[in-house]
This record gives sequence, C-alpha cells and structure tokens, in this order.
Amino acid sequence: MTYTPTASAPVNNSGGIRAALRRVAPAFLLFFLSPLVAEFLLGNMSIDALGLLLPLAPLYGGGALLIREVTRRTGRGWPTLLLLALAYGLVEEGLAIQTLFNPSYLGFHLLQEAALPVLGMGAWWTLFVLTLHVVWSVSVPIAMVEALTPTRETRPWLGRFGLAVAAVLYAFGAFMVHTFTHRQDPFTASSAQLIGTAIAVLLTLVAAFVLKPRSDVSQVSGAPRPIAAGAACFLLGAAFMAAHYFVKGWPVVAVYVALYAVAGVTLRLWSRKSDWTPRHRLAVASGLLMTYAANSFVQSPVVGSKGTVALIGNAVFTLGAIALILSAARAQRRAA
Repeated sequence: MTYTPTASAPVNNSGGIRAALRRVAPAFLLFFLSPLVAEFLLGNMSIDALGLLLPLAPLYGGGALLIREVTRRTGRGWPTLLLLALAYGLVEEGLAIQTLFNPSYLGFHLLQEAALPVLGMGAWWTLFVLTLHVVWSVSVPIAMVEALTPTRETRPWLGRFGLAVAAVLYAFGAFMVHTFTHRQDPFTASSAQLIGTAIAVLLTLVAAFVLKPRSDVSQVSGAPRPIAAGAACFLLGAAFMAAHYFVKGWPVVAVYVALYAVAGVTLRLWSRKSDWTPRHRLAVASGLLMTYAANSFVQSPVVGSKGTVALIGNAVFTLGAIALILSAARAQRRAA
C-alpha cells in the first residue's frame, strides 16, 4: 500500500486568542476605568476633554493595575491595597505634579487653608487630595472590576510580562504628567520636600507589606443588608466631598479625621461579620462611585467646557456608572 501525504489542516488559533483576551479583559477595563472615575466622573474634566483619557491612563490605570496585581499576587488584602494607594497618591501629588507643595498651582491657592509653614504644605489640601486618590482613583475602580469578575476576584489578571508592562506604563505616565505640568506651571518643590516625600512613600510601602493578612472573621452575623451598607458609604463619601463647602481651614481637617474614624471603624466591624459577602463590597464601592457622580453636578470642570456641555457629560458618565453597577450586580448574582 502506498502512503499518500495529505495537506495538513490549518491551525485555528482563534480560540486561544479569545481565551487570552478574556484573561486580560479585566486589566484593560481597570486601565481605563481608573482615569474615567478619577477625572471625568468626578466632574474635574468635561466630556469634550475625553481625548485626554489616553494620556491619563498610563498614570491612573497603570498605577491602579500595578497596585491590584501586587496585592493579589502576594496574597494580601484591602489594608495593603489601601496603603499602596496612599503611596500612589504621594507619588502623584508630591513628586509628579507637586501640588502638595505648590502654593499657587494653576492659580489655585491650595495651601493657604490649615497651612503648615514648616513643611510648606496645607493640611486641608493634603488630606483632601490623598483621600481622592486612595478611595476613588484606585480602590473604587479595583473593587468595581473585581465585582464584575467574581470568579477571579482575588486572582492575578496578568502574568509577569503584563505586570512589567503595567509598571513601565505607570512610570511613563508619572514622567509625562510631571513634564506636562511643569511646562504649564514651572514650580519645583525644594530638595527637602522631595526627599521627605520619597521617604514617606518608602515607609508607606514598607508598612503595606509588614502588615500581615488577617482572617479573624467573627462567628457572629450582623452585617447590614448590602443596600444599607452602600447607602451609608454614599453618605460618608458625600459628607467628605461636601464638607469644604461649609467649613474651611482646620475645622474641615477635623471633620475629615472624624469621617476617617467613622468609616474605618464601621467598615472594619462590618467586614468581620460572618455574613459579610462580595455583594457588600460591591455595595460599598457602588455607594462611593455614586458620590463622585453626584459631585460632578455641583463641581465646575477645570478642563473642558462648562455649562450645558459639562452637564450633559455628567449625565452620560453617571448613566455609565449606574450601568457598571448593574452589570457587577448581575455578575454577583450569577456567581452566587
């Protein structure tokens, strides 16, 4: 019998490509969601400035993705993630943009209230802007995307190469934002301020990894319903965002400290209850997300058009936030 070779069938790699895209889809979503929340949902940038999303994504999205992946790869939880987010805020506002030290950043006199002359800083602005980054620029987008992918909530989304890419993008984004800001406002912090910020970043990073993950979940139930937890966090977030409209200087600093204490103790107690679930985490993130959506309608954008265009953009971004929440809630129901 004679063997007759036949043409080999073409290899179909489309299934493998689709699987790879599904694996990294959460990372892509977080990469763009972080700047969308941080600047556009907040109302700081109007919808006609949406083209700035691409240059903003390496800093915001790369930073959030790097923080999330490092936290999950090391098997740690939200305390570590929050401290890494604080380090992120210190890098952006203390080293890259340097608003923590600039007395007249873009014409805004941010350091006059609750001034700390020895440090060349303002207590109000420092607490306000770092909280924005820790909570809304980093933590809320991460929580929302993790809720959308409940089967991979605490698993890494990227391999080593992807992690390296995220780090490079973050470093590039920080450099580009620093360069662009310096061209607009040629302020440079003092050597002591820059060194002090670098030391603060290093100490925050050390604290993030010195903290050991805790699993001391109480055997007692008593967590509130998810909708109640979300409503409480919305009110806490709204109180934080609105406080400066009513009180200034050191009194608003005292309000912030009180809100930190209430939020920290409350969430700590709730999260230790035996009936605390991923749906509660989604509710907390959703309440905070809607805080930014509500704020956008009272905040005048710094970049982009004001008036009707800004209001239309606020409505569009708010509807997008609601759609994201509903999608995450469906994903949580399917997982349950």
